[in-house]
Amino acid sequence: MAIKNSLFSGLVTFEIAAKLGSFTQAASYLHITTGAISQQINLLESQLSIKLFERHSRGIKLTFAGQQIYQVVKNNFYEIESLITKLQQGQSQDGDIKLKLTPSFAYKWLVPRLQKFYTLYPNINIQTFAEGALVDHQDDNFDLAIDYGQSPYANKTAELILPEKLIPVMNPDSFQRFDWQDSSSKNQQKIWQSVNLLHDAMPWRHAKKNAEWAYWFTEMKIKADSHRGSFFNRTDMAMAAAEAGLGIALARYALVEDDFKQGRLVAPFKPIEANAGYYLIQHHSSTAIECFKSWIMTETG
Repeated sequence: MAIKNSLFSGLVTFEIAAKLGSFTQAASYLHITTGAISQQINLLESQLSIKLFERHSRGIKLTFAGQQIYQVVKNNFYEIESLITKLQQGQSQDGDIKLKLTPSFAYKWLVPRLQKFYTLYPNINIQTFAEGALVDHQDDNFDLAIDYGQSPYANKTAELILPEKLIPVMNPDSFQRFDWQDSSSKNQQKIWQSVNLLHDAMPWRHAKKNAEWAYWFTEMKIKADSHRGSFFNRTDMAMAAAEAGLGIALARYALVEDDFKQGRLVAPFKPIEANAGYYLIQHHSSTAIECFKSWIMTETG
């Protein structure tokens, strides 16, 4: 069917709300009221005869149909934006990009995928700077920054490229020491009193050093002392400690794919939403930068 102007406008609003995971954040991004966002989404759902979001007290969640439509809309919008940028600038796909990001994300996620990017864009050179656990997203000496933070993120212009999930991980020997199948409160209490918790003590700026474990225990309705254990200033260090058998780390799900495949780490629980993620902050623009943005959005989509 031909897409009417009102439907296209609704899809734009839907894409932003789905990407940000919040009508309130979408309203702030578009400089309109939350009520206006809700009305536009309601109209779009009526036009499509499809429910796109589940509304609940804690916010919104895409329905299965909404997730399918979001993937198609997002990919097409990125292709349109990328093409327009190339046509406007009239530049070749070459140049340098100065990228600042956290060491954990660089080492565990980006570097293993960079060969795919260079295959597509052999004339673009990414200068990667992973200096510390926390990223100064206001430093405009860099073209792009990728930072991990709570949602909503401090920088309102940042784009959420990868919502994160949390999952407890340990090496196979540690896994065998406990009966994880027994979900009784008595057994769970015994387990969590016995294990050594491995913390990323600096997940984001001004975070409490036990923030992630405290959040996980609360969400899982497990009574345990989240202040116990060993503390590191990077999540990949906590994961390495878990692999070495020092305890259980609360890992970021996007970073453990290869560890699971290689059998270095195992998990007795399913991942839960972290209410945090990786955000892309852009300070400068060029064809090369837009190519990288389009590529990483596709990789994380």
